[in-house]
Amino acid sequence: MRMRRRGLVRTMATTAVIAGTATAVSGAVHNKQNQKAMQQQADMNADAIAQQQAAAAQYQPAPAAAPAQPDYMAELEKLGQLKTQGLITDEEFAAKKKQLLGI
Repeated sequence: MRMRRRGLVRTMATTAVIAGTATAVSGAVHNKQNQKAMQQQADMNADAIAQQQAAAAQYQPAPAAAPAQPDYMAELEKLGQLKTQGLITDEEFAAKKKQLLGI
């Protein structure tokens, strides 16, 4: 009967070792697969972010053009010609000049 017990205990111990080893290996494989999946997801996210940034840079609106400033000299020359031709008075010339220059 002792032989059977040793055989039974030995069998149980062997089974426990095998089961523990299988569990450890299974856990290690699972962890490795999770790490690989997480790395792939991170790579995909990084690629997506890079694509979004490239698209955003490509479609940025051009800066608004500064409003065109009037050509004060040309306007004053026209006013001077009108004054010289007698079409406007000295007072009208002075008033329009002040208006153009913002005085």
